[in-house]
Amino acid sequence: MSKLVVLNLGKGSLKEGFSGAIAQVYEREAEVNLFCVQFTGSLPAAPELTQIYRRWQILYNLLYDSLIPDLIWRQEFDSDAEIEIESEDVTNISSVEFNNLCDDLKNRINIWLNNPTFVDLEQKLRTKLNSSEEIQVIIQTDLDEVRRLPWNLWDFFDDYPNAVLCLSKPDFEKLDSIRKPKRDRIRILAILGSSENIDTQEDKIILENLPGAETVFLIEAQRQELDLMLWDEKGWDILFFAGHSSTQENGETGQIYLNPRDSLTIEQLKNGLRAAISRGLHLAIFNSCDGLGLATQLASLQIPQIIVMREPVPDLVAQRFLKFFLSSFSESKSFNLAVREAGEKLQGLEAEFPCASWLPVICQNPTEAPLVWSNSIPTTNQHTNQHTNQLNFVSPPNTRQIIPAIFATGLAIATVMMGVRSLGLLETWELTAFDSMMRARPYEGKDNRMLIVEITEVDVQAQNPEERGAASISDTVLAQLINKLEKYNPRIIGLNIYRDSPIKSQYENLSKWMQTSSKFIGVCQVSEGEENPGVPPPPELSSESLGFTDIVEDSDAMLRRHLLAMAPAPPCNTDKSFSFQLAAAYLAQENIYLELDPEVAQSKNNLNNKLLLPHLESNSGSYSNIDSLGYQIMLNWRSTPEIARRITLQEVLADKLTPDLVKDKIVIIGTTAESFNNYWSTPYSLKSPHNKTPGVIIHAHMVSQIISAALDNRPLLWVWSKWAEAVWIYCWAIVGGMLAWRCKSSLQLAFTLGLTQAVLYLLCYCILIQGAWIPFIPSVFALIGGSASVATYRLRS
Repeated sequence: MSKLVVLNLGKGSLKEGFSGAIAQVYEREAEVNLFCVQFTGSLPAAPELTQIYRRWQILYNLLYDSLIPDLIWRQEFDSDAEIEIESEDVTNISSVEFNNLCDDLKNRINIWLNNPTFVDLEQKLRTKLNSSEEIQVIIQTDLDEVRRLPWNLWDFFDDYPNAVLCLSKPDFEKLDSIRKPKRDRIRILAILGSSENIDTQEDKIILENLPGAETVFLIEAQRQELDLMLWDEKGWDILFFAGHSSTQENGETGQIYLNPRDSLTIEQLKNGLRAAISRGLHLAIFNSCDGLGLATQLASLQIPQIIVMREPVPDLVAQRFLKFFLSSFSESKSFNLAVREAGEKLQGLEAEFPCASWLPVICQNPTEAPLVWSNSIPTTNQHTNQHTNQLNFVSPPNTRQIIPAIFATGLAIATVMMGVRSLGLLETWELTAFDSMMRARPYEGKDNRMLIVEITEVDVQAQNPEERGAASISDTVLAQLINKLEKYNPRIIGLNIYRDSPIKSQYENLSKWMQTSSKFIGVCQVSEGEENPGVPPPPELSSESLGFTDIVEDSDAMLRRHLLAMAPAPPCNTDKSFSFQLAAAYLAQENIYLELDPEVAQSKNNLNNKLLLPHLESNSGSYSNIDSLGYQIMLNWRSTPEIARRITLQEVLADKLTPDLVKDKIVIIGTTAESFNNYWSTPYSLKSPHNKTPGVIIHAHMVSQIISAALDNRPLLWVWSKWAEAVWIYCWAIVGGMLAWRCKSSLQLAFTLGLTQAVLYLLCYCILIQGAWIPFIPSVFALIGGSASVATYRLRS
């Protein structure tokens, strides 16, 4: 938001004081100033300010003359005139004394403005202002003695870094309209007046190198030539003057020196200037000495903005100011802030040119909004890459216009993002972001309710090949393994090894145990057609002791989903997965039962001992039309390098088992031998073949996520409804639009967007840890799209 503060001092003088000071605060919306609030106060008499300023002004000139004998002023001095110095004035002045005088002037101004009769007004004023917003402070007065005071020394401007001082006459009016001709380049009429003892060529070079501008130069022109150029039908955006100028003693009249012979007042150019203003003249810059008289006359013509130098200005200071100002202004920084920044940069010259930063001042028509140099892409000339440069009255867009525009644009962006998402165009990016967040989760430690007995390549090769055949474990070794495990009373044993042949007759005890034990689960695989006919279950097992090992992969061959159940299909006649059967058997002894039917799980009679597993649909989360047959959930990998304690087959056979490893645990037996090619890609494998995960470890993760959800309240992964996701994306599109509206520069917007994206990532990450997988990539695009749309709207509005 941009604010306008108009401080009208009313009638009075520094000698008598100002009893009727009025401060009015306006909010700028588009090109309209909306009245906000008004405060009243008064300022006491301060006749000493007139004396100390006059002393400062005289010593300012004397110091420059004494320290820099060859100094070039942009002021025309009468050779017959002399500076009158009264007896009390000091003619021999040192820089130290002058600096002390400057400090004294600043202190006296702030003492005057800190008078209790005015402080109350200022404090009320501050309650309506924000230090981060752009504020235009206009001092309205008819008195030359007040206009000449360096108001920029007021402590208020230190507290409000985006506040800019302007001067104005109390009487003003808004122009009915200013015609803004459409053109590709900003037109500047540059008048280079008398260059006697000064260097106006440097100003010419600066203007010639100004991008996006068409500058016409009048060099030591005649009056008739200048008058004709002011009447140019194409119009001008900026009127620039460099050369000698001065203000008459009353402060109401100024004159410029066109050439060594001719000088003109604004009154003598009144008709031409009016014509130029009617054709779009927005800004007049007088980069010359003592310009307040010129500004006073120009204000009567209601020109929107004027820049002058309040005192005589050294040639180098004028040149540097012009360079600093145009550099910022042409990069789309607002007019006010560009002037303040350029003035502050002059402080770097003050070791050689004291008070250089005090000199530039804006004279402003209060009814006109600040200017901005806008750069936009041309819409008419399609055969050139040249950009369109325009000088526009721009303030932050009307709140009543831009807020609905932000919400409407956000809705359109959210709709587009949901459509793009439904087509699967963002699926790869979203899954990549999901994997990144999964890997970044904090360490959870092993699940101590499980033990993995792994059959390594060494274990396979250590067995009798004739007994083992093509399997990873022979009947002999399996019988030994089961006996050793049973000795320590595990709660459930799962054999994640295909055994479609009957147990040999000499191992009748093993066969009977498999048929009768309630703590043993075997595996089979469903047929997927001729390419994969499936694997039958062990003949000794019934369907209640079976679980399928089928796994569903995403399109990038990455494992992120957990298949819990599906319709039985030969040769694997079971409808539950291996991991589901193991978890269900374990939890049953805790009097907790797994339920895939929401209606059953949420009934009042079963609410306390049922765990509902959320169902994944074909378009859940970032997925688009995936194969969601059966009952699938997202696989919430346990964030740990080792899901459970692992022990090799040979270690078990060597009696390295202990009761604490087995008793009341889930024991999963499976092969990790690479020769059996039972390895899968996971978010932790980074798609590297060397980092793939063995199937037995994957099933352990699946079991762990179910029993951890039931016993530890560890969240299962779930997703929002499509409506909730759409609202989330919509909100981030609005955030992007709001940021583009509030940020004052492209650099600030880029930094804020980067920071906001980091916050968005952190939010999605923290929410994922709590179990919810919410849209990140679509929200980023919505954020950027919303900001880009509003930024474009602001540039073109």
